[in-house]
Amino acid sequence: MAESRDHITCREAVELVSDYFESALPVDEVELLEQHLNLCRGCESYLEQMRIMIDSVGRIREEDVPAQTRERLLAAFRRWRRS
Repeated sequence: MAESRDHITCREAVELVSDYFESALPVDEVELLEQHLNLCRGCESYLEQMRIMIDSVGRIREEDVPAQTRERLLAAFRRWRRS
């Protein structure tokens, strides 16, 4: 988001979540995202769901995932990246 703005859309908020969790956003984008989250219960809920998912998935070891499931997940991510 190169231009200076006073708000962001829900779509933009969702796109910023990963960088937000990794503390990789510029201060102005953090402020816009947090302002949006204060006003948008849907995005606030999405952010909380992502926090829960990251916390849960972070505890799973590779050997805990059955090989067939791992292959299906990898195939899904590959399809997603191509689209």
